[in-house]
Amino acid sequence: MSTGTLFDKVWDAHTVSVLPSGQTQLFIGLHLIHEVTSPQAFAMLRERKLKVLFPDRTVATVDHIVPTDNLARPLADSIAEEMMQALEQNCQENGITFHKVGSGNQGIVHVIAPEQGLTQPGMTIACGDSHTATHGAFGAIAFGIGTSQVRDVLASQTLALAKLKVRKIEVNGSLKPGVYAKDVILHIIRKLGVKGGVGYAYEFAGSTFEQMSMEERMTVCNMAIEGGARCGYVNPDQVTFDYLKGRDFAPKGADWEKAVEWWNNIRSDADAVYDDVVIFDAATIAPTVTWGITPGQGIAVNETVPTPDEMPADERAIAEEAYQYMDLQPGKPMEGIKVDVCFIGSCTNGRISDLREAAKFAQGRHVANGIKAFVVPGSERVKKQAEAEGLHNIFVEAGFEWREPGCSMCLAMNPDKLQGRQLSASSSNRNFKGRQGSSSGRTLLMSPAMVVAAAITGQVTDVRELI
Repeated sequence: MSTGTLFDKVWDAHTVSVLPSGQTQLFIGLHLIHEVTSPQAFAMLRERKLKVLFPDRTVATVDHIVPTDNLARPLADSIAEEMMQALEQNCQENGITFHKVGSGNQGIVHVIAPEQGLTQPGMTIACGDSHTATHGAFGAIAFGIGTSQVRDVLASQTLALAKLKVRKIEVNGSLKPGVYAKDVILHIIRKLGVKGGVGYAYEFAGSTFEQMSMEERMTVCNMAIEGGARCGYVNPDQVTFDYLKGRDFAPKGADWEKAVEWWNNIRSDADAVYDDVVIFDAATIAPTVTWGITPGQGIAVNETVPTPDEMPADERAIAEEAYQYMDLQPGKPMEGIKVDVCFIGSCTNGRISDLREAAKFAQGRHVANGIKAFVVPGSERVKKQAEAEGLHNIFVEAGFEWREPGCSMCLAMNPDKLQGRQLSASSSNRNFKGRQGSSSGRTLLMSPAMVVAAAITGQVTDVRELI
């Protein structure tokens, strides 16, 4: 088993006890909740006459079901309105901070916690959402959990978990122009598989990650779960500290100096032992796009859809299913495939740096005829900052719709949905069947810059052609 890694240090620091099952009872420092997975958890507490043990360690927002065009209450979707009301009531009754729409702090849960400085190195973080791994970018250990576990954290501030193995994924070198953090994680998942990380925490290391901004690191950690890992993290460094300093909930004064000292001490030791190590060369990574129905079915944009004989035998069945569902032919180029909808947003790529980069390619260009293209900021703060910089004007002038913050079409638990067999170029994180709101809708995952290229040309396009 691993020793001396950040994962081991944070795990040990938060261990309450070892249970008879062999699992660890782990203290959770920060619990994030939203409107989808929390109502049933609160109902379970009421049934058992239990209270929220540490309400000051739980923070709530609304993101999944929020419309991104018309926010008038009551919401047009009666179920969404019911979920909204349940979250409001549960937070009020239990003294939990709730960042509601219009507060200036609402947004996707994995965007608002980092931007407010709630997410910090060395923390254990849990949320009833699979992409909680995002927070590992700060050197935290962050778990997506189910509703019954949301109940457990509310009631006890702990989780029963089996300790993971640790795989170090090292990427070295500088990324070429037009290649982004999204391409890095899609490349990693392509190579290691969607089940490759089962039973592991992924430590992302190497000079490529050291050169990344915090928001780029968040993109990578966000999708660790898509590679089967339970969580993913990057060791904290000066980039982390510079991002956090001065944020709402970051330590201040002398406490800041003490925090930085501790954060440096929890970094993985130089002689740390890992259960596995995998090394990649950044120079080999190209703009990447998924062609199938899992995030692992990705290729460089200038490659062709793989043929069955190019794949391991155990991947051919899912490939055949993907060919049929996506209506793609093996051996066909990805470039030139017509798209219908182009979506920029999500907890993967809805931050200010994502919008800035996308706006560079949108400026002076226009969305192709017949293409529906829209941009959804990840939070109210991101929206405010983007508008202060005039990014919204660039998008609107280019033919994109500029929306209100929320999860939007990433999972389509709101009015933003694909229709019928529409094909989406999406900066989100999952391309599962029906993921974007239509049971027959199709999704191609790519970077925000690649989404802009697709919107401008009306087809899958190598963004490097627009540089």
